[in-house]
Amino acid sequence: MDALLYRFIDLFAGIGGIRLAFDPYGQCVFTSEWDNKAKETYEANFGEKPDGDITQINEHHIPDHDILLAGFPCQPFSLAGVSKKNSLGRQHGFLDETQGTLFFDIARIIKAKQPQAFLLENVKNLRSHDKGKTYKVIKKVLEEELGYTVYDAVINAKGLVPQSRERIYIVGFRKPITFEFPDIPEQGPSLRSILEENVPEKYTLTDNLWAYLQAYKEKHSKKGNGFGFGLADPDSYSRTLSARYYKDGSEILIPQGEGKNPRRLTPRECARLQGFPETFKIEVSDTAAYKQFGNSVSVPVVSRIAEKMIQAIEKDEPVKKEPELLTDRKIKAAQ
Repeated sequence: MDALLYRFIDLFAGIGGIRLAFDPYGQCVFTSEWDNKAKETYEANFGEKPDGDITQINEHHIPDHDILLAGFPCQPFSLAGVSKKNSLGRQHGFLDETQGTLFFDIARIIKAKQPQAFLLENVKNLRSHDKGKTYKVIKKVLEEELGYTVYDAVINAKGLVPQSRERIYIVGFRKPITFEFPDIPEQGPSLRSILEENVPEKYTLTDNLWAYLQAYKEKHSKKGNGFGFGLADPDSYSRTLSARYYKDGSEILIPQGEGKNPRRLTPRECARLQGFPETFKIEVSDTAAYKQFGNSVSVPVVSRIAEKMIQAIEKDEPVKKEPELLTDRKIKAAQ
């Protein structure tokens, strides 16, 4: 199959970070995103406005596609109702256990459309959420109910962008084929490499805010807590950029020399921190832009995963099964 013929869909699309990584391999045939400001940025960059709330979209109305992409939010899974169904003697599948969560919407679309592959992205704590029960249900749905061969890995983006950002990536294939996640370098570019030279004064913290952040950090450090601002080292990498960055920028502050308060990153620097190209348009307010880049993905990491996924599909190499161990019963049966 020609690598340019892959059709994919972009769910929980945000501003299109995952799409950017897959665009070289084909065509996006459907997009869904509920946040109106994110839709504005998506439309400015891709020329199309995403559909709205995925929970309101019939899976059978979504175009056929080869690859499903979704950076879905992690929600607590409600397992209530399963015991009720048991008491009523009604059948239920794992899919029912995820009702009321956004993962359920991914699962129902996979079930209806049967894509060749999918890529899901989430916070690394998805694995440990609710003592591992949440992820156990997700794996059961993907593997046992939907029948996909699933691979997962927690990857830190700091070898490709100057930011420590650990995320879990879940890759699945309809066929039992071999897949390996990309190797990511241990050391990456420095924070200095993405900083702008002439930054407007409005990004410098006011005296009041800077005094507040220092007092807040001191109060918590006396209690033995690590809460407080993060003054970044321009020759190293930053903390994780989050959607709350718009509030005070405290998790990543850039020092500006003696006698001057530190400053926030600019929206363009946030885009660079996530590996977005310089051509990516930022036409929303600073507040909206901070939320959008904080919620997005590290594009270079997803690009490397995308390349490996396409290679795996085209190689079509079956999973190597472990040699079956002969039990005493099987040995007797063979004699």
